[in-house]
Amino acid sequence: MTGLNKPQHSTADERALDDVLGVMRPSGIHVACRAIRDGDQALLLPEEAASVTSKVDRMRDASGAARHVARGLLRQAGLADAPLLKAASGAPVWPFGVVGSMAHDDAFAIAAMASAASFKSLGIDIEPSEPLAQDVAAIVKMPADVVDGVEERLASRLLFVAKEAVYKAVFPRDQVILGFEDVAIDFTRSEGRTRAGRRVRLVYSLTPRIVVLAFEPV
Repeated sequence: MTGLNKPQHSTADERALDDVLGVMRPSGIHVACRAIRDGDQALLLPEEAASVTSKVDRMRDASGAARHVARGLLRQAGLADAPLLKAASGAPVWPFGVVGSMAHDDAFAIAAMASAASFKSLGIDIEPSEPLAQDVAAIVKMPADVVDGVEERLASRLLFVAKEAVYKAVFPRDQVILGFEDVAIDFTRSEGRTRAGRRVRLVYSLTPRIVVLAFEPV
């Protein structure tokens, strides 16, 4: 994730991102966002606060914002407003019958969820809509990656976000840590594939933030 500073974003920025998420999401997947605000760690339920190990205020604010958004999605789906604890792996623990994912960058927290009856896995990630540093880009792109048709300036950052989203989608199922070299992305096919052969579908947006949603239908 990008280092967390304290950018200021208006509710209009929040609405703009929420509108994009609503358009890009596949049917059956629910998504929402929140601009991270100072003090958002107060949104953590007591059980959640205990499971979030970081002592850095901005990181805890991001966790509070993401979980607040995720619990809102659960409520909208008619599900109990359950605490979303952080597992030892770092992944959030979702209620039975739900697949989901949370993410944040330096300014926004996002969450996605769906019924496990319709989707086997789900992952989401977000980054600023800015070029990726060249030294990082050099270790992200692999020979099997296909970025044809993607705006060149943002292709490496999009690839980074896509691999993060795929990892978040498949880790709960496989419990295997993956490096950039273990995930191949093909934007012409809207697909991500792991070295073990698991395939997930991809949708993405480049603005106002780079967001990738990775999912595997039942």
